[in-house]
Amino acid sequence: MASSTVTFKIWEMLVFIVGSVPQVCKTSHFKNPPGPWRLPIIGNLLTIMHDPHLALTSLKQKYGNVMQIHIGTVPVVVLSGFETIYQALVVQGDDFKARPDFYSFRFIGNGKSLTFGKDCGDVWYERKRMAQRALKSFSTSSNPMSLSSCYLETYVTREAELLIDKFIDLMKTAGHFDPYRYIMLSVTNVICAVCFGRTYDYNDKELTELLELNSEFGKVTGSGYPADFIPILRFLPSRTFTNFKNLIFRFTKFIQLIIHDHNQNHEMVIQSEYKHKALSNDDITSIVLDIFGAGFDTVSKALSWSLMYLVSNPTIQQKIHAELDAVVGQNRLPKFSDRAQLPYMNAFILEMLRHSSFVPFTIPHSTTRDTNLYGFDIPKGRCVFINQWQVNHDPDLWRDPFIFRPERFITTCGKIDRNLSDKVILFGMGQRKCIGETIGRLEIFLFLAILLQKLEFSVSADVTVDMTPIYGLTMKHRRCDHFKVCARV
Repeated sequence: MASSTVTFKIWEMLVFIVGSVPQVCKTSHFKNPPGPWRLPIIGNLLTIMHDPHLALTSLKQKYGNVMQIHIGTVPVVVLSGFETIYQALVVQGDDFKARPDFYSFRFIGNGKSLTFGKDCGDVWYERKRMAQRALKSFSTSSNPMSLSSCYLETYVTREAELLIDKFIDLMKTAGHFDPYRYIMLSVTNVICAVCFGRTYDYNDKELTELLELNSEFGKVTGSGYPADFIPILRFLPSRTFTNFKNLIFRFTKFIQLIIHDHNQNHEMVIQSEYKHKALSNDDITSIVLDIFGAGFDTVSKALSWSLMYLVSNPTIQQKIHAELDAVVGQNRLPKFSDRAQLPYMNAFILEMLRHSSFVPFTIPHSTTRDTNLYGFDIPKGRCVFINQWQVNHDPDLWRDPFIFRPERFITTCGKIDRNLSDKVILFGMGQRKCIGETIGRLEIFLFLAILLQKLEFSVSADVTVDMTPIYGLTMKHRRCDHFKVCARV
């Protein structure tokens, strides 16, 4: 009896398989991107748990520039290679401009964040234009109360000078210091000045605590947070996610209080730019949070990484000093207008962005409709990872990609190689490109130019800085409290 039951079950299974063949044949024309074998339930999660940018770059060697992995049971397309990413985000930009409806993203701006929200329609486009206009007004509008070319130049110059004074003070009192905290506060003050016309003291307790919590934000929003793909994990205790939600709540309240105080006496730039729009306080809060996100984290990480490269490469720092002395001198401060005359400084910044690749992936994309990329079918709603780190270390693009060498960007004529510099990607591409890229690049340049005009950076003689990146939406290096400065005469 048992034998006949087993036989019946086998025949039942065979009938099911045979009956399924016509359906398989019907869909056999659909060509999925290739990818690695996966485990049940967790998929390829173990492969990308640590340093996913490195793991996915390694898998790219076997499966190509368009491949597919699974996180849990959720399929994720991973794009590598400059031309492939350009094709997807620029040429076929309308197909890839959405964001996935991640659980974690719903907590940011109540799910309506310009940067993280899933909306990509007319409302999103209008809000994006508003934020871009607000940023542009301060990067181009002249400041009648200053000799600077624009408000942004005024604010960056002021903060850079205060930062120099702080570093020199720290040298007098302690003899060494960790610059990271003070860089974060200086960059934040520029954004606060842009949005509210006010700044904060380096010892402001609430703001300092919020900025220190920022790393928790990156741990969650970086590509591949497990709870976004495996729903059951959302019900397990998570200190990281609790800190993430706490940061969002506290920072939103912090911004709302500033907006309330500011509105008592002043009109905000967003309101003045869009007087014909009916903007609620929630609208303004959301847009300000997006502007903060566009102008704070990337710039502060870029400056911090720059100082790490400078103390690790003193010869490069000396070349920048020599260029600044020749072009700007010591009788005035650098300006935005000096940028074109400082090719080695610009080459250093480009190489820092490329070599560190501290934004290893863009914020994940999602497809808006069924599409095809290089012969592979990608359905509507498919999550897409963009591996920027791979592009910036692609041996097909860069000779000796793991060597830090700013000279690679300078032509025989002493100019920046624009064809090569355009291959460095850190701010994304296409319609979801970071709205703060333009002012971010200007800030990085001017902060560094002023700091390096006045100071020489080093570390204690017995210290070797650890530049191993710590993975997140933006990767940070390990903190170093052995920095030293001396004033340049």
